[in-house]
Amino acid sequence: MSAERASKFALVAGQSGLTAEAVEQIYEDVRRLAVAYPRRPLPEVLGKLVDAQDTVFTLLEARQRPAHARQLYFLAGITGGLLAKASHDLSNPAAAMTHARTAFICADQVDHNGLRAWIRGLQSLVSYWAHRPHDAIRYAQSGRGCLSDSGTSVVWLDVSEARGWAALGNVQEARSAIERAEQARERVHPDDLDQIGGICTFGRVRQLYYTADTLAWLPSEAATAADYSLQAVQAYGDANGPEWAFGDQAGAHADLSIARIAQGELEGAAEALAPVLELPPEERINGVVVSTQRVYNALRSTALPSRDLQEAIEVFGRTPVAALPR
Repeated sequence: MSAERASKFALVAGQSGLTAEAVEQIYEDVRRLAVAYPRRPLPEVLGKLVDAQDTVFTLLEARQRPAHARQLYFLAGITGGLLAKASHDLSNPAAAMTHARTAFICADQVDHNGLRAWIRGLQSLVSYWAHRPHDAIRYAQSGRGCLSDSGTSVVWLDVSEARGWAALGNVQEARSAIERAEQARERVHPDDLDQIGGICTFGRVRQLYYTADTLAWLPSEAATAADYSLQAVQAYGDANGPEWAFGDQAGAHADLSIARIAQGELEGAAEALAPVLELPPEERINGVVVSTQRVYNALRSTALPSRDLQEAIEVFGRTPVAALPR
């Protein structure tokens, strides 16, 4: 608490002439939030994230030196992206897109292609989970046009496009986008977004999950989906790993469950989904709930005797994080 008070005092004291130390403090605060976001329940980080955005916006509304203004716009773009993800996690895609558009304006202010591409990746993510695969593809392709091979966002955009094509049932385009992501991974060079880490970077483990999530849509790819899903589940098995994220871990388990349903393995499907159904309400973000619904839909399309598992999914979905008081 005393450290937070000291941080606020430093910012207020420097508003008339922001110091390098104050900007560094804001950067560090945003970096910690970006790292914490995929690892901590949303209620634990949302208030701090709102405060961080308010601080950056307040400072930008005052007169700042050009170098400091550029840094602040960069950080405003990141906090806006994080709030876009938070709104999505709370099942509010309209608010998510509003935050994302504002974040993109901030990226334009600093002419930062990496930030532009990352925000397009967030817009693709929001569209995908909002059941708008054509928009997911469009945003991913738009973001890809901002980059060559700098920053891991290029890999994220390729596999995001793959998920959109898979949701439309287009095996060929989905496979092609997966291959582009693999090729991009070999050439990619981390940028200043990757240096922030957390949700601002796209590592190999997340790539495994996105590939599994793509293939899980395609009945003809059930065996490959099971393989990628299992790799992702195992990779997320270490909660202390640098890429661990409870939402992506849950998604990988759901994808493995779907793949096993396609292979007629009901017991294996239930085993794969069991850790997800044990998540507390504060971790039942939108993507996790929708992933379990995909498992539910897969069960309904088979003749497997799955009533117990279907009922468990129904109960799980009744208390998402969006239903908790804020």
